[in-house]
Amino acid sequence: MSETQTITPEIVAEHGLSEDEYQRVLNIMGREPNMVELGIFSVMWSEHCSYKSSKRWLRELPTEAPWVIQGPGENAGVIDIGDGQAAIFKMESHNHPSFIEPYQGAATGVGGILRDVFTMGARPVANMNALRFGHPDNTKTRHLVAGVVAGIGGYGNCVGVPTVGGECDFHASYDGNILVNAMTVGLADTDKIFYSAAAGIGNAVVYVGSKTGRDGIHGATMASAEFDDDSEEKRPTVQVGDPFTEKLLIEACLELMATDAIVAIQDMGAAGLTSSSVEMSSKGGVGIELDMDQVPVREEAMTPYEIMLSESQERMLMVLKPGAEDAARAIFEKWELDFAIVGRVTEGERLVLKENGEIVADIPVPPLVSEAPEYDRPRGTPPAPPAMPQDVPNIDTPVDEALLKLLGSPDLCSKRWIWEQYDHMVMADTAQRPGGDAAVVRVHDTNKALAITSDCTPRYCFADPEEGGKQTVAEAWRNLTSVGARPLAVTDNLNFGNPERPEIMAQFSGCIMGMAAACKALDFPVVSGNVSLYNETNGKAILPTPVIGAVGVIDDLSDMVGIGFPAENQSIVLVGDTVGHLGASLWLREIAGLESGDPPPVNLDTEKQNGDFVRALIGDRLVTACHDVSGGGVLVALASMALTGDIGCTITLPEECTDNSAWLFGEDQARYLLATSDLSGLISRAEKAGIEVLALGTTGGTALTVGGLPPISLEAMRDAHEGWLPNYMAAS
Repeated sequence: MSETQTITPEIVAEHGLSEDEYQRVLNIMGREPNMVELGIFSVMWSEHCSYKSSKRWLRELPTEAPWVIQGPGENAGVIDIGDGQAAIFKMESHNHPSFIEPYQGAATGVGGILRDVFTMGARPVANMNALRFGHPDNTKTRHLVAGVVAGIGGYGNCVGVPTVGGECDFHASYDGNILVNAMTVGLADTDKIFYSAAAGIGNAVVYVGSKTGRDGIHGATMASAEFDDDSEEKRPTVQVGDPFTEKLLIEACLELMATDAIVAIQDMGAAGLTSSSVEMSSKGGVGIELDMDQVPVREEAMTPYEIMLSESQERMLMVLKPGAEDAARAIFEKWELDFAIVGRVTEGERLVLKENGEIVADIPVPPLVSEAPEYDRPRGTPPAPPAMPQDVPNIDTPVDEALLKLLGSPDLCSKRWIWEQYDHMVMADTAQRPGGDAAVVRVHDTNKALAITSDCTPRYCFADPEEGGKQTVAEAWRNLTSVGARPLAVTDNLNFGNPERPEIMAQFSGCIMGMAAACKALDFPVVSGNVSLYNETNGKAILPTPVIGAVGVIDDLSDMVGIGFPAENQSIVLVGDTVGHLGASLWLREIAGLESGDPPPVNLDTEKQNGDFVRALIGDRLVTACHDVSGGGVLVALASMALTGDIGCTITLPEECTDNSAWLFGEDQARYLLATSDLSGLISRAEKAGIEVLALGTTGGTALTVGGLPPISLEAMRDAHEGWLPNYMAAS
């Protein structure tokens, strides 16, 4: 686009601005903007960058605790984990790019979230991902799974950061809009954390990393609009990643951070050079002047518009202390990366761009940020599934048949095919591999560890947004508890449809209120996150998917437990009350063929009480294995423990059980399965604490046996569980 092009209503609309928003631009500028200025307003006021539909609700989330060093508002959240150390982490979406170009979309999602973490001074130590694909029968699903998994593995493996876990579900609502949410966790010293606020009038503004190209232009705007039948044409808005350059960039930045040279640092993510310069200027209350002629470019005749809006990868912007430029340049040249002084910090809080000595853009920064649109969009009645029928189909399906079908279903099957493509052992600190309740990563050279999980149950959020929001947080909390970790904080990735539709906004607000209630009750603050809206195609929205990434700490790794039965002749104990709730369950969907009913209610007081009890048992070495009970209910959880430990078990149903299917496969919340070699001691502790527990049976043998029902062999369960995904991906 020409820099001097006349601004027409059509051009304004192409930039994603409404008539009212453009009038606001005119009021701020006091004149008509040129194309560069319009482009800057366009990306900064996009949904992706400004959170204009979600800010009002995000304020409901608790963000503070004594251990929170930095909450939302920086590149990533920071929590104190003791011993002068901090965990720095965030989760972010790359949904639209991954649907259009799955390999690069997923790869650059990993690269972007890595930069969010190491820009704050942390060495990345673990990656996670939360993936949602369309129905397995959809013609695109297999291709998208293959591309996304290859992209995540290709980037993470080359950078040398272990991908230690995540989740992967399938549902027809994602047919036209998959979800790729990437999370990174890093470690830093609490006195060596870096922030993005520019300071020091006259200080050099420095560009480092890769050169700028034309890839990714309008990526933020594209991520702020729903898809239609022409979405494939948006391929040029997908960035291209280079993990080898990212590895060099990590090492160069951490080397420079070990000196006293950096005043502020910001990665170039969505909206590239625009968002990084505006955020640094805004947070520091200063201006920034950039010389477009000094920006390293890899294509000829790039215009200021293209340079400012490019989302080329592996780039950072920083402000250096006076006199530090030469030493910093030497570090980046040693790592064979571009280093260029592209501007300076100025007075006046304006973003000024120059080309050939002439001003090509001049925007006041405060209103560009503070006067960005903020909407309290209308909320209607959220869509909901039909009520549970009085007579549930297939309720008498034999238990063994139902279990094998569930273990081999797309959502519950083993995801080994995925995580074996990821290097989950690089750095040699992975203490608990993918497949458990939470990944566990040792804090290097210590006996302390971080536990990390990613969770969401979209079918619950669709059936009842507020209960679903509560459950998503509660399950993440349970998963950390199940490995023996003390849950500390949350990052979120809120994936929803078009917020301009009142029923979608009702889903969003409901989920937020449920999340907020759970985070407050569990003392589990939100320290970072991302909102991804407009996830729909031709008006068909995804299921509401507010993914929770969570981090906890294990003070002594010898206290950690896993989900596998460790030995024969141990007692199995169920913690929590079971009524057999089948509404919105996987049994109902996979066996009865229904997506209906209310989700299981979440009692946050019970969650807290049961979780604290289980964590204390683990800390006192009374538990040898632990698994939270979630999708698929008690029997699926038992099968997972048996398969992981390669040891069977025999359980007895309680006398009051009148419906095997509901009791065994119901998804009541706040429950854990424990293995113990001290049943009497555990029961005594439970009685004193007023916790409901049930001795179910014992470990041993090569089958799972329920009461007088036919035994289900480990071999049959393993064939069902391990077979579905490899067979699906091998099919033509």
